[in-house]
Amino acid sequence: MIRIEQLVKRYGDRTAVDHLNLHVAAGEVYALLGPNGAGKSTTIGCLLGFVPPDGGTITLAGSPLPPAAAAVKHAAYIAENVALYDRLTGVENVEFFMRLLGQKPSRERIETLLERAGLPAHAWHRLAQGYSKGMRQKVGIVMALAKGAQVLVLDEPTSGLDPEASVSFGTLIRSLADDGAAVLMATHDLFRAQELADRCGMLVGGHLISEWNLGELNAGELERNYLDTLASRV
Repeated sequence: MIRIEQLVKRYGDRTAVDHLNLHVAAGEVYALLGPNGAGKSTTIGCLLGFVPPDGGTITLAGSPLPPAAAAVKHAAYIAENVALYDRLTGVENVEFFMRLLGQKPSRERIETLLERAGLPAHAWHRLAQGYSKGMRQKVGIVMALAKGAQVLVLDEPTSGLDPEASVSFGTLIRSLADDGAAVLMATHDLFRAQELADRCGMLVGGHLISEWNLGELNAGELERNYLDTLASRV
């Protein structure tokens, strides 16, 4: 569902992503790990069509990039901090987004999506300015559901969430993968990555230097592998 082949992105003399190969299948959650400056955000930017690559190819759900229209059609991006219109309610934010997609959503349809995402019913008609970070993340998921996205790209999705919200969000993401979505998640949260993802890759200096099957590692083993691999590159 996601195929990145020999991706290169340079900024002047610095190579942010260096001949990256990364594949994520339908129904799979892939965690992209690595320290700050490893190239995770640049990879996501190229994947979504925000950043023009200097080499390599990207294919989403069988559609090559560019054009960026393939990303618009097939992918949904959920940032660390989901931006909403604070003077609109949760329902109104979703309705506005769906109308931008050319849909004519019913209030019942929107509320069904909000319920699936786990947003409490008492928040549906409240202004988004009072939403917590976890609530905003759930509205972001609703927008992905409304779009019917086959690819979900998440950037530090559980950063700053309390444990209950983090578990709830992870359960929701897992259910979307089980329904056939391909999920690429950039994160520093090794525990959540081990719990949620099927596979992970470690990016350092723009290189994918290791990949692990997380069904074969517990959280402690993943942490040791991560630190040992990072130390070997210093």
